Amino acid sequence: MTDPITFPSATPRFALPLLFSGQSQKEFYVNEAHALADALLHAACEGEATDPPASPSDGEAWLIGTGASGEWVGEDGKLASFQAGNWLFAAPNDGMRLFDRSTSQMLLYSGGWQRPAAPAAPNGGATIDAEARAAISDLITALISAGVFPA
Repeated sequence: MTDPITFPSATPRFALPLLFSGQSQKEFYVNEAHALADALLHAACEGEATDPPASPSDGEAWLIGTGASGEWVGEDGKLASFQAGNWLFAAPNDGMRLFDRSTSQMLLYSGGWQRPAAPAAPNGGATIDAEARAAISDLITALISAGVFPA
């Protein structure tokens, strides 16, 4: 006889809680899974901070910076979403994208949050062609960092 199939208690990528037959308080686990899915689907944040806002709105999300304090202690680098009066934390995975409303910038998670820097504008120089090539090279590097072009 084969061993019975066993399931983990959460999904592997974003730790969404799973249900089991005969489990009590299923609504708690279903609601938690829905809240996490709500925060992660088309993820967007108000900005990056190390301290929770004093009066967050329901559904408001923040990217937690290094050295977090208060209710965010130990949650550095995670996405914090305020739902039903509580902070819900989601750990990022490689490939996750997050829209930062404060900078209107898309962030990419690849071993850490990546914020591509804008290339410096060309200035000076006696040969325009060299400046143009340098600017194009910087643009390509920025687009690779943004995940637009492969590395």
